[in-house]
Amino acid sequence: MERNILLTIEYDGTNFCGWQKQPGRRSVQGEIERALGTVCGREVKLNGASRTDAGVHAYGQRASFEGGFGIPTCRIAVAANNILSGGKNSLGAAGDVRITAAEEKPLGFHARFDAKAKKYVYKIRNESEADIFKRNYAYQVVKPLNIGAMEDAAKLIVGTKDFKCFQAAGGDEKRTTVRTVYSLGITGVRDVQIEIVGDAFLYNMVRIIAGTLVEAGLGKIRPSAIASIIASVDRQNAGHTAPPQGLYLAEVYYDDLETGGFYGQAGLG
Repeated sequence: MERNILLTIEYDGTNFCGWQKQPGRRSVQGEIERALGTVCGREVKLNGASRTDAGVHAYGQRASFEGGFGIPTCRIAVAANNILSGGKNSLGAAGDVRITAAEEKPLGFHARFDAKAKKYVYKIRNESEADIFKRNYAYQVVKPLNIGAMEDAAKLIVGTKDFKCFQAAGGDEKRTTVRTVYSLGITGVRDVQIEIVGDAFLYNMVRIIAGTLVEAGLGKIRPSAIASIIASVDRQNAGHTAPPQGLYLAEVYYDDLETGGFYGQAGLG
């Protein structure tokens, strides 16, 4: 009997070339498909909700796959994680990728195309000296950041707008560069965390927004200039692309946002 399974996945992206499979390189998708192929006794093709880049991490990546296989849904994560951990899952050990949940969805459901919104977290360590043990998990900015200026700049990004200025070259050509940012918040002082929720994101959009907010915090960009930067639809006017190590895919949403949730936060209701 054909089934459609939706997985929730977490991973440390340090030693991966990214989510997507690439010949001769270690990818998150490739590792999970290898484990699932063994567990399900057949080839598995994952549809990921987000194709994260090398060095990017995830708390809540989602991926779906269809097929006819005998293993109960409730056993998929346990069996696959044992392979992903090198057979040490029963000892409490974990590798750098782990399935945290598996659930059945209707046939035809697609983890990427049925997603209504995504949440990303970007972490910044703002200390006067860098920490080599945190270099793979946060953007280390040694000059003091003005968090208030960053917050003022962030307010001007929320809403439905043409965000072409925050799109890097090299991604897939998009039919439109209009996106909706439902919320964009900043917390912390030394350990700064940027949390952004949107309906979809352009190539490197979150990292460019993070870099632009950092430049606002350093006094290189006036917060009030964000509106004109967005209106220019010119990548050269926005800030730098923050490094991948600080980026985390936190959650993928499949509920109808128009009934509540983030919908009102962007001033759209």
